[in-house]
Amino acid sequence: MDARAEPAQPITPEPAPFYTAATLTPEDSVGYLLRSVLSSIRAAADAQLQGRGLTFAQCLPLYKISRCKDTTLAALARDLEADPATVTRLLDRLETKELVVRERSTSDRRVVHVRATPLGAAMAQELTPVLADTLNAHLAGFSTDEWQQLLVLLRRMLANGDSLRHCGISS
Repeated sequence: MDARAEPAQPITPEPAPFYTAATLTPEDSVGYLLRSVLSSIRAAADAQLQGRGLTFAQCLPLYKISRCKDTTLAALARDLEADPATVTRLLDRLETKELVVRERSTSDRRVVHVRATPLGAAMAQELTPVLADTLNAHLAGFSTDEWQQLLVLLRRMLANGDSLRHCGISS
């Protein structure tokens, strides 16, 4: 192989022919169904979290922060696929509850480090079974093989979306 060869470009599979303008309906749209499932998961988790003083929206960043020794606001925003202003408001609420602390970097004032407090880490551990129960309730009736297949298919869709972004095609 020639060492000067062009680096391999991500391979983007040909788009599937499943939807057309004439046949696309919300009830059969993968996007609509995924959004509806996520909405149902959020609502169920919010109901389970009511007594704990947290919402599902606050739970996700707390969970992610507790799993990292050190993360930044910018990295958290990327990970949550949210704008930094939204994440800042979520962190304000979590900080008020003494679940997280933010510290500005001494070497770069633009960087804000975020970490869980001991109370936040303990709360995140308490939340994990609640989230697991909520997800398991949505997977009721699935076999282990079906659950594994669903994960494979969703990861494949994510990989296709990543390929589209890398090729400069909006997804």
